[in-house]
Amino acid sequence: MAVKVVVANATHVQYAPTICELIHISAQQRGTGIANRTPEYIAEKMKQGKAVIALNNNNAVGFAYIETWSHGMFVANSGLVVDHEYRNSGLARKIKKNIFELSRKLYPNAKIFSITTGLAVMKLNSELGYVPVTFSELTRDIEFWQGCEGCKNFDILQRNEYKMCLCTGLMFDPARKKDSKKNGFMIIPQKLPFRFLFVRPFVFIRRIFQRLYIKIKRNELHRKINKANKYKQ
Repeated sequence: MAVKVVVANATHVQYAPTICELIHISAQQRGTGIANRTPEYIAEKMKQGKAVIALNNNNAVGFAYIETWSHGMFVANSGLVVDHEYRNSGLARKIKKNIFELSRKLYPNAKIFSITTGLAVMKLNSELGYVPVTFSELTRDIEFWQGCEGCKNFDILQRNEYKMCLCTGLMFDPARKKDSKKNGFMIIPQKLPFRFLFVRPFVFIRRIFQRLYIKIKRNELHRKINKANKYKQ
């Protein structure tokens, strides 16, 4: 398969309509988790150097782009699509890795996040160092959540005031330590001094439950991935 994955630029604008068609088809097939975009929007991402494109000769067969939120504090890798003829070939993994590396290069201090219902995307993100998080840890920019309007579960997100839905929130935090500090059976929250237990007990306890929630979701994610791997075997 002579497919090349490169950082998109102004010379790739001609492929914007094809990319939009791939996104539209993928959105219909999934039913969740991907927002339709206009050719103008995709072309602008290309011109900005905030996208990667997979090309087989003169055909666009895959794509992903970068969106920034909260003044560059948060980054989302969005619109990951692969032509159906190239699925299960490892191309999605290659695109995901390339857009992740581009995000790290352009925004080295930003938190990179994703919300998805797809097990394959969860697995790819987990391999790159993402961990499950609550929606409260994601960007609060309303424009990001408006991108979910095309999802059939958007009403669930609205009813929960954008704090919970069927999607799983995943995040790569460059400042996150590899292991949480532990004290017996109590998980000491990262970046929150122990003295908060006495000064602001509610904040301290809430953070403990957040860390427990993340630990539980991470274990669930690993079980799903292991189950999927066994099924493939």
